[in-house]
Amino acid sequence: MKKKGFLKKAFFIVVIIWGVMVIKQQINIEQYKSEIDGLSSKIDVAKDELDQNKQNLEEEKKNTNSLEYIEKLAREKLGMYLQNERVYIDSNM
Repeated sequence: MKKKGFLKKAFFIVVIIWGVMVIKQQINIEQYKSEIDGLSSKIDVAKDELDQNKQNLEEEKKNTNSLEYIEKLAREKLGMYLQNERVYIDSNM
């Protein structure tokens, strides 16, 4: 008789431990799903930015051989100006 009582108690303890483990696993799964959703949205934003950057580069690539683009870069990046061109600098800046 004592053996049956011990087996019932042991089985009950095993079921409780198993239940706690299942609940913890479910909580972990939900946390991971939430994390995956957040990372997926970050990936989508990064893909959109990448597409925009690619589009901007394609436009810039088309313009690289135009005289207007070269002149603009020379003025903005290198501070170069056309011969006999007068450049005025605003001293209020």
